[in-house]
Amino acid sequence: MSEISGPRPAQAVEQALRLLQPLDGLLASGETAKAEVVAVREAVAQSFQVLLRLTLANGSQATLQASSNQPLVQGSLLNVTALSDTRLAMALQNAGERALTKLDLNLLPVGTLIQGKVEAREQIAGLKAQQALYRVMVNLLNTPLAGSKLSLETGMPLPVGSLLTARVDGSQALAFLPLSGRLDQLAISQQLQAQSARQGSLEGLLGALQGLAGSNLPEGLRGSIDKLFGALPDLAQLSDAKGLAKAMENSGTLLEARLLGAGGALPQDLKANLLRLVAQLLPQLPQATPLAAGAAGSLAQAMPAFARTALGALGQLGGRPQPPGFPLPAKLQQAFEDGEADLETLLKLAAAAVSRLQTHQLSSLAQTQVTPDGSLLTTWQLELPMRHQQELVPLQLRIQSEEEAKPEKKDAQETLWRVELAFDLPPLGPLQVQAQLAHGSLSGQLWAERQATAQLIDSELGNLRQRLLDAGLDVGDLACRQGTPPQGPRTTLEQRWIDETA
Repeated sequence: MSEISGPRPAQAVEQALRLLQPLDGLLASGETAKAEVVAVREAVAQSFQVLLRLTLANGSQATLQASSNQPLVQGSLLNVTALSDTRLAMALQNAGERALTKLDLNLLPVGTLIQGKVEAREQIAGLKAQQALYRVMVNLLNTPLAGSKLSLETGMPLPVGSLLTARVDGSQALAFLPLSGRLDQLAISQQLQAQSARQGSLEGLLGALQGLAGSNLPEGLRGSIDKLFGALPDLAQLSDAKGLAKAMENSGTLLEARLLGAGGALPQDLKANLLRLVAQLLPQLPQATPLAAGAAGSLAQAMPAFARTALGALGQLGGRPQPPGFPLPAKLQQAFEDGEADLETLLKLAAAAVSRLQTHQLSSLAQTQVTPDGSLLTTWQLELPMRHQQELVPLQLRIQSEEEAKPEKKDAQETLWRVELAFDLPPLGPLQVQAQLAHGSLSGQLWAERQATAQLIDSELGNLRQRLLDAGLDVGDLACRQGTPPQGPRTTLEQRWIDETA
């Protein structure tokens, strides 16, 4: 955690340079000039030799050698004042000039990602013995405050000229993001917005494909449709632990990782089967058809380039993110009219279905983060279309785990779990389930939109509790409510775990 700093006296670190050769009239006592740190070399412990390029008021330049008791950064720009013929007082240029010492949370709410470039750095008084503290001047590159200077205090010796990304944790608190995740998070945010606009509910595509039963379709297209439906799990499979694990593995969430790893045909993977369907649809449409080109282009943007190449279907075709709420809302694209098999519309529905799976994948990445207290929050979000009698019911699933950064016992790190389900199962109607496992105790809430369903579930909660106890679980509160769970910005599990013994 780094603080946005106000003025702080720096008397604990000597702000002076001792020249290794006299000024010889370059500066009179009290005169000032600008200087650039050309090179720095450590001579002995806590003593550094510095090569300065001095720029005088008349524009002429001179090179000086000096020693410093702090490690100046190569490239730093200084204002120097002659104290004597062999001593210079120094200060970083622009340090504190019009620099922000507090963020307006109305402009930059908590969680906002800011980017900046380090323009200057100086060592100031440490907070503890042997702990260095640096004042860093950052030029903001994004947000409404782009172009403003921000003064930070941090224990990290950020290099001058480096780019940094940080998350706003308060009006005077920032959390730096690891270098490996900075560009990824920006890309995720951009892609998530695009995918959310293009995605459509899976039932739109699956219903349209069911309506094609008995239609005269090309053999390859018919085979792709049969393979897609044949791979969908049924309710019995999802009721078994191994069957559920297999269905989650084949949900499309891991497609890209599996292609990069062992590869293979992946005949059971939902996303791969959707792409095969698209690959069979494209040749059936005139190349000049605007709808075909638009749908194909939309899908091309939905898939990473390596996945398109690996599947060989779309190689010829030509991007702290806030994920959409859970569950993803129903969004039906254009459907068939008068029961006719419109292959152009089918292609758009298939592209929208791929985008929906991609939205779940990106939402998982967007919600996986390090919380302000240092805990690791990991999220898996996916959608499983399951066969239930003659119905196809999409089941949305979100699993979150949070590993405590500072467990009470060093040898026993606690992992907190939350599982959420959302589905619309005839004749019960829309249902959502929230289950939490914390400190060895399982608790949960069920939400039913229909009053009769809520009453039915409430009457069966005793049986559910007993079955959970028989499975060896400690069970806390179980409840069923009519309606839907409250929606709001919830990124960590900490505020939602209840200690049943409290």
